[in-house]
Amino acid sequence: MSELKVKGKIVKILNVESGMSKADKEWKKQNFVIDTGEQYNPEICFQVFGSEKCENLTKFNKVGDEVTVNFNVSSREFNGKYYHNLDAWMIKKTSAPFGGSKLNESDTEESDGLPF
Repeated sequence: MSELKVKGKIVKILNVESGMSKADKEWKKQNFVIDTGEQYNPEICFQVFGSEKCENLTKFNKVGDEVTVNFNVSSREFNGKYYHNLDAWMIKKTSAPFGGSKLNESDTEESDGLPF
């Protein structure tokens, strides 16, 4: 499968969910929602699974951050119905707004001739 990724702005970081597996191992997952800025169905909900990924999600990201999310799609069957997850495996902050970059007047002026 080709690499799947999408850009957007984090609009919600939901609470951590946890529980015990049948093998008596604790699990944690956390969902977050990004807004892609698209006209139709702009919000996409992703999940991270595991204690470390849940901690990193809130440690390095906050609501309002512009990000690129790399993810996998997974499906599973339960009682004749199929359920789908978008499993985020990498979240990177982006420097330019996802909806296109507009320059401010101050961005176009060169004050001292330096390139940075």
